Amino acid sequence: MSDIDKQNPKIEPAQWSVVAIVVAFAAGAFLYKLFMHERLGHSAAMFLGIPAVLAILLALAPKAKTATGGILKGITLALLVVAPLLGEGYLCILFASPLFYIVGIGVGLAMDKSRRKQGATLSCVALLLLPMCLEGVVPQLTFNRAQSVEVRSVVAAPADEVEHALTQGPNVTTPLPLALRIGFPRPLGAWGEGLAVGDTRTIHFAGAEGDPPGDLVMRVTERHPGYARFETVSDQSKLTQWVRWTSSEVEWTALDKGHTAVTWRIDFMRQLDPAWYFTPWERAAVKEAAAYLIDADATPVRRY
Repeated sequence: MSDIDKQNPKIEPAQWSVVAIVVAFAAGAFLYKLFMHERLGHSAAMFLGIPAVLAILLALAPKAKTATGGILKGITLALLVVAPLLGEGYLCILFASPLFYIVGIGVGLAMDKSRRKQGATLSCVALLLLPMCLEGVVPQLTFNRAQSVEVRSVVAAPADEVEHALTQGPNVTTPLPLALRIGFPRPLGAWGEGLAVGDTRTIHFAGAEGDPPGDLVMRVTERHPGYARFETVSDQSKLTQWVRWTSSEVEWTALDKGHTAVTWRIDFMRQLDPAWYFTPWERAAVKEAAAYLIDADATPVRRY
């Protein structure tokens, strides 16, 4: 190395890559704080916009063997660094991580094609991603949030015993299924009983991500033989990060002296965007909740 090189050492490509990762992390952190401040934490701007910015900044770093490989390494590092700092918020990282990789692969492939002079450019990808990132931000680009799921199960008990079990109110002692134990707020207690119109149910949920515990309150608004409908009075639980319960219906029909068909239907509002990605996740989680309600609240043998 010459004296001039010693006095003015060049920054190696690997060092520029580290700089690019640091800049990408800083940009992602800034956008995260901005979106949370502007109450856009549930929008596609959060779940598509941030990974798009990360991917584009990483793609503009000095050439690696492939832009796609460099982006995926950077995104993986970002997720590994950020996830442990979020506490219960790791659930959002877990569910959203495929989106980060999908966007990163899309940007990386476009960059690799551009390097091979096949016409694809980052500007084309950015134009494609822009309207997708505005879902949940711009009302005209927001899809219908109303969802409904239904679960039917056969309970090994007479219909009158199933009805009696339902009148006892919420039971939170039955173990939650694995899918609902991976980070969702857990019910800590519950009170309220009866199936007459006006009777209420209150479920006290644990807090998460630094937020305090909160209650979901529902009231019986319709009742006739073999049927009860509950509507939400208020919901201060952390569950509103993902879904907002609007109503819950339960029907039970005797099949024979010892078996009853129970159907539990839950109506809710999807809270996360984009719809094409989060709707299946939320519907699956709520279906698990409906099955749990049948098991916990409509199955007499579990309550005595």
